[in-house]
Amino acid sequence: MTDPWITEYTRFVVALAAIIDPLAAIPFFLQLTEHHSQDDRRRIARTTAIVVAVVLCVAALTGDLLLRIMGTSLPAFRVGGGIVMLLMAISMLGAQETPLRQTREEVAASGDKTGVAVVPLGIPLLAGPGAISAVVIQMDRGSGPVHVLLVLAGIVLVAGACGLVFRHAERVGRAIGPIGLNVIVRLFGLILAAIAIETIAAGLKLLFPPLAG
Repeated sequence: MTDPWITEYTRFVVALAAIIDPLAAIPFFLQLTEHHSQDDRRRIARTTAIVVAVVLCVAALTGDLLLRIMGTSLPAFRVGGGIVMLLMAISMLGAQETPLRQTREEVAASGDKTGVAVVPLGIPLLAGPGAISAVVIQMDRGSGPVHVLLVLAGIVLVAGACGLVFRHAERVGRAIGPIGLNVIVRLFGLILAAIAIETIAAGLKLLFPPLAG
């Protein structure tokens, strides 16, 4: 029987990978780096992974403090973050772009090729509101140094996977094909929708204790 302790962090990694969804970002990465050399693409892929890891780790470590400063409770953030994840899941199921990942203005600004690894690839395409919500909520699920280290390790693992996918973006895109990418995106969307609903339900129970009965 699977250890619930292991399942909790495995589910977090799967959920974060589904939210970030680097496979869906492959066409965007190729478009932004169209006139770059292979060496430049590898550097951009590595920098993007570092940006994602740093942004999400900082969000995980400071999210609770920021919420207290803003006067927002973690249960309320769970509900709000769950809704953000659900909206992303719905857009993934319909294979649609969502403004929660990138806006038209950000796409237009990406014409400057010098900073594409940071904006818009790192932020907000990958490390966007959905991913930030997920890591803050996960940090609230436990306590202690082991919990913190496992959450940060999960973030680094997913960020590293993003860098690896982008490093081999051309080959991955050709191997999977547009139909395969759409199937994977929809599958991740379905998984993310289920996790989002659980997150919203957990937040509502904390906000309204009678619901837990």
